[in-house]
Amino acid sequence: MNTGETTVELTTRESLAKTHSLGVVKSFLIWTFTLAVCLLVVGFPLIVLMVTIGALLAVALQSVLPISAVLVVAGSLIGINVLAVMFGAGVLTLKGIHPHEVRWLHWLHGQSDMLHTPVYAACPLTCGLTK
Repeated sequence: MNTGETTVELTTRESLAKTHSLGVVKSFLIWTFTLAVCLLVVGFPLIVLMVTIGALLAVALQSVLPISAVLVVAGSLIGINVLAVMFGAGVLTLKGIHPHEVRWLHWLHGQSDMLHTPVYAACPLTCGLTK
């Protein structure tokens, strides 16, 4: 007799589970994007260091692997960077830290930190107007 209540409860639970899982996936993807951008922009000296070490490793491996030394070194460096970004995004997502809670990510959401509010000459006439 109470099958209607059970159906509504199951539908609500399934809907909440789908919403939560989509939120987790969205958070993971945003963290992946953010960490990749930060690695490229802020971590530029680290990238230069990795390229230098990679070039030296490719030269050293050239005698052992004459055909694929550069491919092995480049593939391993790129793979390590991708895994580091994915691991970092996974850890931040599993800890429950959402990107919109982080103060220094205002550039990601299009919100700017204004140091002061601009005042225009016509403001006393128009500031109080609403639609």
